[in-house]
Amino acid sequence: MDSEVLFTITRENLDTGLRGYPIGIVTTSTVDPENGLYYRGIPVSDMVNRSPEELIFLLFEGHLPKEEELKDFSEELHKRSTLHPIAREAILKLPREAKPMALQSIALMLAGTYESSGDWKEDALRLIAKMPAITALVINHHAGWGETPQTSKERGFAETFFDLLQLKGKSKQLLEALRLFLILHFDHGGGNLSTFVGKAVASGLEDLFGSMAASLNALAGPRHGRANEDCLDFNQALMKELGDNFNDQTLEKALRERLARGDLVFGFGHAVLRVEDSRAKVLYDFAKEHFPDNPLIKFALSLRQVGPKILKENPKISSPYPNVDAISGSVLSAAGFPFPIYFTSLFGLSRVVGIAIQIYHERVVARGGKGVPIYRPKYIYQK
Repeated sequence: MDSEVLFTITRENLDTGLRGYPIGIVTTSTVDPENGLYYRGIPVSDMVNRSPEELIFLLFEGHLPKEEELKDFSEELHKRSTLHPIAREAILKLPREAKPMALQSIALMLAGTYESSGDWKEDALRLIAKMPAITALVINHHAGWGETPQTSKERGFAETFFDLLQLKGKSKQLLEALRLFLILHFDHGGGNLSTFVGKAVASGLEDLFGSMAASLNALAGPRHGRANEDCLDFNQALMKELGDNFNDQTLEKALRERLARGDLVFGFGHAVLRVEDSRAKVLYDFAKEHFPDNPLIKFALSLRQVGPKILKENPKISSPYPNVDAISGSVLSAAGFPFPIYFTSLFGLSRVVGIAIQIYHERVVARGGKGVPIYRPKYIYQK
């Protein structure tokens, strides 16, 4: 591959957001157009019964842990899970009028003030370990749900966040839904905006906490991390329009009318996939098992059938199938977390894992240990 010519750049390739252009190596995950997301060569759909700690270890080390390795790794994360008290107090003084993702990003900067060690792997472990507490603290503070306790029990990544979240009426189904959501979103290749931005900032040797804050700012934009919120809004609007007695025929008619007007249909298509998103299939199966009578779930399942049928009729659409965002917001809502304003915060909680590990690789492992140089793409001057 060293001497292989991968692309010839022409004028038509400029100002396209680098879409599809290879610029580096990623070792943690890949998205196959026909088979979906893989973590270190293993289909993510084959690992839905694994704990978050097992998959975090896999992304770090390249193999699933043995029992003793998992025990030691979980203990190492737990030792790093408590947030510095000064950072904690500073976060609680942030204005609740700010957007949740802004608070989450600022919280990482504050945490880095007291937690950054300057060692990339150590800081990746610290950040991943503390992220459940940071995210729960931010959500509780923003929502006014009450005081967030300190992390003290030896609980896992998903369980810690669940325990600290001061939401009333939490159920085991919500914990399982959160676990699934988190492990399905840990990593997604190397070129999505939030990952790319974090790696670019880190290439200037900003520390991991500051680089990750930049990643979260990238994730916060409506074109990136807010997709499941938009999908839920879309579904609820259609449900209201069609009423409780909708069926596949009335849904198909409504979708065709939207497309005829040039309106967007949310939850379908993917930049790489040419089949249904494997992560979506996992969540559809979970939804059918746990919430078959929930109106949101019933509607999402109907959309899963009707949407591709219509979209396939358009030869310009290369991916007419549901993506993970088509169902994730509905699952979270049905499980007892009907708060779309915090969906992107949950996305950030999860995605920090893969981004932190990718940054560690680019800074310490890449190019035989020399690391990737500072990002400096070329722009061509034009009058």
